[in-house]
Amino acid sequence: MKFVTYIHDDAPRLGALRAGRIIDLAAAASSSEVANLFRDMLSLIRAGAIGLQHARRLLETAPGMAALDPSGIRLLSPLPIPEQVRCFSAFEEHARNSSQVMLKKMAALAEDPESEAARLRASGNFNVPRLWYERPLYYKGNRFNWVGTDTDIHWPAYSQSIDYELELACIIGTTGRDIPKDDASNHIFGYAVCNDLSARDMQAIEMRAPLGPAKGKDFDGGNVLGPAIVTPDEINPYALTGFVRVNGEEWGRSSSSGMHHRFEDMIAYVSQSETLHAGEIFLSGCFGAGSAMEIGRSVPRGAVLELEIENLGVLKNRIV
Repeated sequence: MKFVTYIHDDAPRLGALRAGRIIDLAAAASSSEVANLFRDMLSLIRAGAIGLQHARRLLETAPGMAALDPSGIRLLSPLPIPEQVRCFSAFEEHARNSSQVMLKKMAALAEDPESEAARLRASGNFNVPRLWYERPLYYKGNRFNWVGTDTDIHWPAYSQSIDYELELACIIGTTGRDIPKDDASNHIFGYAVCNDLSARDMQAIEMRAPLGPAKGKDFDGGNVLGPAIVTPDEINPYALTGFVRVNGEEWGRSSSSGMHHRFEDMIAYVSQSETLHAGEIFLSGCFGAGSAMEIGRSVPRGAVLELEIENLGVLKNRIV
């Protein structure tokens, strides 16, 4: 199933996609008790298997009055305010590319860039560290700056360099602690496309301190999610091709098969002595070649970004 959050009569509503239409689940419910399961996406996630069973039944029997034409309907982030956000780095190609970009930028500041690049390369400091391969490391993101597809993103006033990052989002569906890896998939509600936007110039400054990004990631509209959350029965999350288009031109193509750390590894790692809550988002980190920085390009002001992952949909946003 595919679930969306959309605006109707100035209020957010929960819907499911069927045959090119949006089914308003609360409107289609046969009782107020069932309708309460569909107050919003978080209510559905917390309802667990019961909520999904009712949703599936409604999709089979929903009356015409509950089916809406999606044209002209504005989609929000399907999970407007997640319980928590954890940003991982699962793609070795992105980790390697990012390190080499940083090496080149630092070498370019020297009097002899070629010699400096050779020295920096020999130092080993720009190799992907062994620790990266050993465990799924992460930082916590801003859970309040999420928007949906077709929303204009305002370029932060303090930055001169904005970049996109194509990522796969995993939404936690079941609360748990000390979750074994072989049970972790049972704690996943679904998947979505994410554009994790970055103010690269600010991020470069902040990353000189070993604390992770701050204003390099935290600005209104800095995370785009959607267009829908797709349940695990519909996809294999580790065999999905991702695409990036800027003003209609393809800038990147990669696959989720390149994930070194999988979501099951992340869930088992994070849940050690810590409770994971239904409604958290785990981000895969950027696909290989899933950012402009990696391919030596810059996102122009006014650009229209389209980030797509097959079977999950397309996020389309304009940078204004």
